[in-house]
Amino acid sequence: MKFDRNKHVFHSPDFEEIIKDTIRFFNGTPVHSLPVPERFHGTGVYAIYCIAKTGIYKEFHEINRTSYDVPIYIGKAVPSGWRQARSSNSTEALSYELNNRIREHGRSLEQCAGLKLNDFHCRFMILEDAESDLIGTVEAALIRSYKPLWNLRIDGFGNHDPGSGRYEQAMSDWDVCHPGRLWAKKCKGKQRPRKDLLLSIEDFMTNLKEGRT
Repeated sequence: MKFDRNKHVFHSPDFEEIIKDTIRFFNGTPVHSLPVPERFHGTGVYAIYCIAKTGIYKEFHEINRTSYDVPIYIGKAVPSGWRQARSSNSTEALSYELNNRIREHGRSLEQCAGLKLNDFHCRFMILEDAESDLIGTVEAALIRSYKPLWNLRIDGFGNHDPGSGRYEQAMSDWDVCHPGRLWAKKCKGKQRPRKDLLLSIEDFMTNLKEGRT
């Protein structure tokens, strides 16, 4: 049988509209300071925004101080067992993955030299039940749309402690730029030069100021 690639390609305008609708909803959700003041349950997608008036990220202040248009990081929190296609069948079991993930980021920011927790805010969208299947897709769509600095240039903000026996790996770019997380100090692998990473940040911020990102 002759191979016809077109018979394998799926495309749905309805699906595209659903993703656009979720992004519109996401952009209209309230913005909160870190840490989020009230514990909540659910899974979904979130964005971190910087409003620092000084330092290497000061250009974010004018952009985000009123409308929070440009996230510095976008992430997701998926249901327990998501990677194995498992989910809880108990209607009484409440999941706090999204709340816990955002609070974990707040602790990371508190630990790092040169960063102030009150310079960062967040917004988030809870996706549960059938809509939780969209979490990874919506996260990817938001990253493509906004090209956040800590997703595409300075990787590692969302990393976890790799655990005992795995500290031979390199410290992440984010931890090289913003040292302070205790577990990151144990990573002994060859890391990228800090001066090169800071130049990459400087280039991003210049492009952001000039509207070229």
